Amino acid sequence: MNSRFKWTIVGSSSCVVVLLLVAARSGRAVSTDDVYGHLKVYTEVLQRIKLEYVEEPNMKNVTLGAINGLLESVDPFASYLNADQYRQYEQRQDTSKAGVGLILAKRYGYVSVVDVLPGSPADKANINTGDLIESINNVATRDMPLAYAEQLLRGDPNSTVELSILRLKNPDPQKLTLTRVNTAFPDVTAKLLPNEVGYLHVASVAEKRVPEAKEKLLSLKKQGAKYVVLDLRHCSTGDQENGIPLANLFLEKGEITYLQGQKTARQEFDAKPGDVLWTGPLVVITDRATAGGAEIAAAALEDSKRAQVVGERSYGDASVRKTIQMDDGGAVILSVAKYYSPAGKAIQDTGVVPTVQLAENDNSPELDQDGNPIPGSAPKDKEDNLLKQSIELVTGKTTVAQLTNQDGGLISAGGEQHPIIQKSPQP
Repeated sequence: MNSRFKWTIVGSSSCVVVLLLVAARSGRAVSTDDVYGHLKVYTEVLQRIKLEYVEEPNMKNVTLGAINGLLESVDPFASYLNADQYRQYEQRQDTSKAGVGLILAKRYGYVSVVDVLPGSPADKANINTGDLIESINNVATRDMPLAYAEQLLRGDPNSTVELSILRLKNPDPQKLTLTRVNTAFPDVTAKLLPNEVGYLHVASVAEKRVPEAKEKLLSLKKQGAKYVVLDLRHCSTGDQENGIPLANLFLEKGEITYLQGQKTARQEFDAKPGDVLWTGPLVVITDRATAGGAEIAAAALEDSKRAQVVGERSYGDASVRKTIQMDDGGAVILSVAKYYSPAGKAIQDTGVVPTVQLAENDNSPELDQDGNPIPGSAPKDKEDNLLKQSIELVTGKTTVAQLTNQDGGLISAGGEQHPIIQKSPQP
């Protein structure tokens, strides 16, 4: 981890400590709902920084950093745009603009990668979930509004954008120049595997992807499928409410999700019996890049005990966001309601925790001498162990108890061993 990244984390932690110390010095604890008490603490911290910091600070940057830190602490998808940024944001709301295929959030104060569209410039450059974007066109993303970063990445087709990427495996930033193109959302794919296992991969719930999934599922039934594996890995795009009809393809009754916010009355979404298409054995696969509508579907199928979920904990992004204009001409983009699983868990807060938390095999490409992926190089391991274990589970060749071996903490199905991240109770 490079020094800048370490100091970013240390600095953020220090701010929290300072706030606590100042609150303690005020002679009383500030209660959770005492807004003015917290505002007093914040004001005193700003005064201390202005009067006692080792050098005279740029108070505009300090305040901006505080606002962005505040938003990130409650909502990794929130943005504060000043008046100029908001004007640019409104002017650039053009869906015809090209991009580089990145789905983003905020993490550690930086712009973070949630997912990458297959075949996009970002995909070809081997940018992955969890990578941090340090700068866009040499403008640091530290404390940059998420919505503004997304706009900077968009532009005319065939124009270029320069990125500096921080990776977990290599703390030194990698400089990349990507050419903007229009990248389509991935199609739904399906195939009948040996042992009458139908494989349905839904990599997006955008546009007409859910009706496509219905057609593919019908085709699998006609081909004689007796089991289904629903693969929701890297499914992070599309309107989040589309996860509801996707879950309904496999749920005959019961609650799928509900939506609720501080000023949003609870809205319940139940399965419609006439929309169910598959009632047979089902296993769902998720990974770190499963987000949004796919999480709504996975959470519903898991909580209703309709399916076992295998893989990695999902990203955590299921909410309704709203642009709220401010008096100074700026705006805040904020989650105003969250989708909840049938068990009452806010999906954006917890993600979807699989029944069996199993890490994917390392299929990353070869690295160069500096530790950066070599574009176009072959993956280290092409085996899809998550699919393999899911097939074993859905066909009954193994059980959840075997997959979550209480003694060794290892995946033991299929004669092979893979480490599991964490054992989860069987639904």
